Amino acid sequence: MSRIGKIPVKVPKGVKISFQDELITVEGPKGKLTQKYHPVVTFENKGEEIIVGRVNEEKQTVAFHGLYRNLLNNMVVGVSDGFSKALIITGVGYRAEVQGKLLSMSLGFSNDVFVGIPDGLAVTADANGKVVVSGISKHQVGEFASQIRKLRLPEPYKGKGIRYEDEQIRRKVGKSGVK
Repeated sequence: MSRIGKIPVKVPKGVKISFQDELITVEGPKGKLTQKYHPVVTFENKGEEIIVGRVNEEKQTVAFHGLYRNLLNNMVVGVSDGFSKALIITGVGYRAEVQGKLLSMSLGFSNDVFVGIPDGLAVTADANGKVVVSGISKHQVGEFASQIRKLRLPEPYKGKGIRYEDEQIRRKVGKSGVK
């Protein structure tokens, strides 16, 4: 039995889940998410929790069991609470601001960098260099935060660049003037 797959998914009040035509639909106070699933995985609704099962014991089926249980859990959490990732911009003159559906960043290049904010995501930027990406899809939030971070990866000597809020940058010692 899959360790992750056997844990039931708790469904909070106000969240509706339906399984039709190999498609999971989860609706909640923050929005609606859909996900296709493989037919070797079964879903059993037990009131306030959903139990994910599987048809056989093949290796691929066992992997799908844990995968779809986690995807369903992420969808339930997303439509009820939402997800967010915080990024810190560090460096002299580095800053970010939101202009409508664009994120404008000054990252030490000759021109400012503009990134379009995808539908379904909200981005806020403050004067201290903190950018917060939030939305109902964990995948979409993580992907967009990763794309922002790639624009200026943190460098190990001065620590300049864009990093996640909980990320630790391993610093290196610069050259020593000893001959």
